[in-house]
Amino acid sequence: MLLVDKLREAGLEFEVTNASQTGGTTTDGLARLPPHLKKKFDIFVVELGINDAFRGVAVEEIHSNLQKIIDQVRSANPAVQVLIAGMQLPDYTGDTYLRDFGQMYLDLAAKNHAALVPYLLQGVGGNPVLNLPDRLHPNAAGQKVLVENVWTVLEPIARQVAEKRTAAARR
Repeated sequence: MLLVDKLREAGLEFEVTNASQTGGTTTDGLARLPPHLKKKFDIFVVELGINDAFRGVAVEEIHSNLQKIIDQVRSANPAVQVLIAGMQLPDYTGDTYLRDFGQMYLDLAAKNHAALVPYLLQGVGGNPVLNLPDRLHPNAAGQKVLVENVWTVLEPIARQVAEKRTAAARR
């Protein structure tokens, strides 16, 4: 896992659980969440919604599911730091669905005082050199760019959490 490597290189020791599922939707994420809530965790990264959009799920339903995920995570871990990895859809038609979908992540981050990666695929989306032949999924080189996109937001959060742990251990 590239993100684990980044954490280790930065001297940050975190146990990382990857609960993603290829093709996962927000409904799937809600269903898979309860077993993960049995563990205490300090940082929660949520990156869901794009597969819902590809299926034409209403933005309001995607938003509601993401909010339920965040609410359940915070209920189980009140001090958790939430990082939302936002997605966007190509603006082929300029319709309100596309605008509302992208805005949804901004709204969720603001409402939940969560950190935000505005567009996870920044620099990768639409670039054939950084994607698999399906032009949707990043290849190995594209994955490295995604990690950097997340890392710029995650690193200060991880450092803050690590400092709090160290301070608590000294008490």
